[in-house]
Amino acid sequence: MSEARAGRIQIQGVGKRFGNQQVLKDIDLTIDPGKVTVILGPSGSGKSTLLRTINHLEKIDSGHITIDGEYVGYRRKGDLLYELKEREILKRRIDVGFVFQNFNLFPHLTAWENVAEAPLAHKRWSKADAQAKAAELLAKVGLADKVDAYPRQLSGGQQQRVAIARALALDPKVLLFDEPTSALDPELVGEVLDVIKGLTQLGVTLVIVTHEIGFAREVADHVVFLCDGQLIEEGPPEQIFRQPRHPRTVAFLGKVL
Repeated sequence: MSEARAGRIQIQGVGKRFGNQQVLKDIDLTIDPGKVTVILGPSGSGKSTLLRTINHLEKIDSGHITIDGEYVGYRRKGDLLYELKEREILKRRIDVGFVFQNFNLFPHLTAWENVAEAPLAHKRWSKADAQAKAAELLAKVGLADKVDAYPRQLSGGQQQRVAIARALALDPKVLLFDEPTSALDPELVGEVLDVIKGLTQLGVTLVIVTHEIGFAREVADHVVFLCDGQLIEEGPPEQIFRQPRHPRTVAFLGKVL
């Protein structure tokens, strides 16, 4: 992984609507570089939508998002923001890795081919280097013996670890995790969470939407609580989990702890 990185995310006044439903309401949030931010909240609170706006998988309707001062999905001209062309969006998205709930691996590609696909497409790796570098990343997530396996030959936990290796392949500044264990059988959750814990040593900015409260308490530098599309409360894990201030946070944690 590269030594020079930052990954400071600034979310200002962000709103998002699906039809008549306002799913994000004037969100203001600063995510410090190299830290682990965990987003909590009940189902339907807007957690995954907020995460997807950070790499422009969801377009915002108001406000703006920057990573290291550069607008996500837009370019400013005067007082107006103009959406970038798809090619430019994809180019900027290189700095933001995304790990989905359901792995999203290419079924016709082996583990190493899944990991190498994006760097080869972006000409980051030569064909000669691709297999070796992909194998190195797969070893990092504990899959050194699975480089030639196809997704159908892997457990859910192994597939998610391939997805994490793939997200690391472009050496991102930011890694986004959308409920990375929600599609896994309970006995496979631990292996994926252990890999994510290991990533905290890499200096990458991690933003994690999760329902694994114990995991959140262990790894988070900062915890954000969303409810009904609003940022209700945020702070260090000791404060959020031991002395939450907002009644909705208290009620939510009372149910899940």
